[in-house]
Amino acid sequence: MKISENWLREWVNPEVTSEELVEQLTMLGLEVDEVLAAAGDFNNVVVAEITALEKHPDADKLNVCQVDVGADEKLQIVCGAPNARVGLKAPLAMIGAVLPGNFKIKKSKLRGLESNGMLCSNVELGLSDDHSGLLELAADAVVGTDIRDHFELNDSIIDIDLTPNRADCFCLKGIAIDIACLNQLQIKAPESVTVAATINDTLKVTIAAQKQCPRYLCRVINNIDNSKTTPTWMQEKLRRSGIRSIHPVVDVTNYVMLELGQPMHGFDKHSINGSIQVKMATKGEKFTLLDGKEVTLDESFLMIADENEYLAIAGVMGGLDSGCSDHTTDIVLESAYFDPATIM
Repeated sequence: MKISENWLREWVNPEVTSEELVEQLTMLGLEVDEVLAAAGDFNNVVVAEITALEKHPDADKLNVCQVDVGADEKLQIVCGAPNARVGLKAPLAMIGAVLPGNFKIKKSKLRGLESNGMLCSNVELGLSDDHSGLLELAADAVVGTDIRDHFELNDSIIDIDLTPNRADCFCLKGIAIDIACLNQLQIKAPESVTVAATINDTLKVTIAAQKQCPRYLCRVINNIDNSKTTPTWMQEKLRRSGIRSIHPVVDVTNYVMLELGQPMHGFDKHSINGSIQVKMATKGEKFTLLDGKEVTLDESFLMIADENEYLAIAGVMGGLDSGCSDHTTDIVLESAYFDPATIM
């Protein structure tokens, strides 16, 4: 399991160095495989905004961008990224910057036009292997801010090799409790706020497999704003835990699982026919997962279903036809206790 040291210290922050914290984890029986930097080694990269863009006169795939970095004058950057556009905020490696791999940024000419730096993707900053285009920053990112400060990249990723008998530490909260006990500290759990219902929209839930699922809760949430994206801070915490940001609903459920150890799942409400049922599968039935893979079920599979078809393999993965997408407007958020022996 990968955890961010900064995230762990939000829960419990003993007055020890990073090296001593790793030693404490090992002392607690949580074997640390390795400790990695949260990002590649780079400097002089700032938040920039593209304020003007036109096609390169001599290259169809290149754009000539005017970029604001918070200085008196705009910088001209020649860029070939497909998602470059006016209003986009992205990381800009300034002249003199050094990127991972000791790649030094110099003033250059591309097809005869001067380029005063380089707009960057995830790959060029060593954040991930996504090289599909520029790393798109949030609209509220402050132009001119150092990217390391913007993402709080002065952090370490601690990779812990957990054993089955320490399932309590498959989440940040569990690890924080151990560290707190060792250092005789209290954990600083996030504030829990009750969100009152504002609609009368509910779903009936029938649990046929009580032993395998003694408790199942769900909540209907309508009018999801699909123009919103997952906040940068949450995307970064997920990335440092080895999870790619997918969709705000999916990201929230993954975040809760990582922090609190509570598996959750979001269904597209309009894919559910009638009530929700929790029951065991029948041998030989087929089910298509979110990733498009078809599996053959048997009596050992605990399933979430509606009145017509299966929606998910409980605690494992949702179905292709019930998942949230960019077109989802209303969701059903699931939180349940599934018997560990059933879903392992």
